Amino acid sequence: MRARYNGVADWYAARSTNWAEDNREDLLELLGPGEGRLCLDLGCGTGNYFAMIAETGRRVFGLDRSSDQLRFARTKGDVPLVESDAARLPFAAESFDDVLALWISTDLDDFAGTLREIARVLRPDGVFYFYGVHPCFNGPHVEYQDDGGRLAHPTYRQSGWHQPSAWWAGDGIRGTVGMRHTPLAEVLNAFFAAGLVLDHVTEPGGGPVPGAFAVRARLRPGAPR
Repeated sequence: MRARYNGVADWYAARSTNWAEDNREDLLELLGPGEGRLCLDLGCGTGNYFAMIAETGRRVFGLDRSSDQLRFARTKGDVPLVESDAARLPFAAESFDDVLALWISTDLDDFAGTLREIARVLRPDGVFYFYGVHPCFNGPHVEYQDDGGRLAHPTYRQSGWHQPSAWWAGDGIRGTVGMRHTPLAEVLNAFFAAGLVLDHVTEPGGGPVPGAFAVRARLRPGAPR
């Protein structure tokens, strides 16, 4: 299957220039120090977060499904990169100290399968950091309001890829590459099924209603992998 961001990477790179800085404080707080730890940036895209991850002392390894996105990531420093499907990671078990997934849940065809793969490649003391679209207050079912509120349409319970809707901005991510939705219960159950124990949960960002959802999780001792 063709990677959805192939052919639109130039558009995405221009649009996302400041996004990493916008999330800096919340992301660095979630990650904390990680001197010498090997971190897989899963769905690294154009590599906008490489420098920030390295600031924590971690060594970065990038993976993305889009060769077009990786074309930009190669300009962001001496970071090893691989093109691959997130649900079929080309790494041996226990390869990474940390795995970080930023803003990719609405792009994944198999969210639960991706989390199982993440658990497989984590070392026993490894940590998974998830930072992305809020399952309740962001996504294809949500219409943004002028007062900062969110209107949730009845399609909230519709898991999977959504058809374009009238409230989608034509020049946004949803209108350009489409969007998948994973309801909150499905998100949390995917963590549990993968043997990941939630250690910390936040709803980053300002505004009256959060648009982001962040989780720090660890492997459950004895969980099958």
